[in-house]
Amino acid sequence: MRRVAVVVGGAVLALAAVAASSAEETADPGDEAGTRPMPDFLDGGLWRVFTHLDCRTRLDVHDVSGRDRRVLWPPRWQVCTQYPAAGTELDRRTTVMIGVVRKGETCPPRVRDARR
Repeated sequence: MRRVAVVVGGAVLALAAVAASSAEETADPGDEAGTRPMPDFLDGGLWRVFTHLDCRTRLDVHDVSGRDRRVLWPPRWQVCTQYPAAGTELDRRTTVMIGVVRKGETCPPRVRDARR
């Protein structure tokens, strides 16, 4: 039984080493310094935010319609506001704040005017 555990443990370590080395090879040059540019998410879907940001990025999503609804299903929401602005360098300390409304609704005028 011990041999099986040793063999399985060794295989897991080998796979982890291969995964770590391949992750280092495919890293973007901007990731080496710990920064990357903020994409432009305005007027796009919220699902795009989740798929384009690094999983370690701190993200704050809130409903800007004034109804204070919970955002439970990202594909049903569209982005009205974003902070920081597109092109700003993101690092590990930056919290990205996204203001959303349900798809099919328009962004409130106060939000539209403030973001431009």
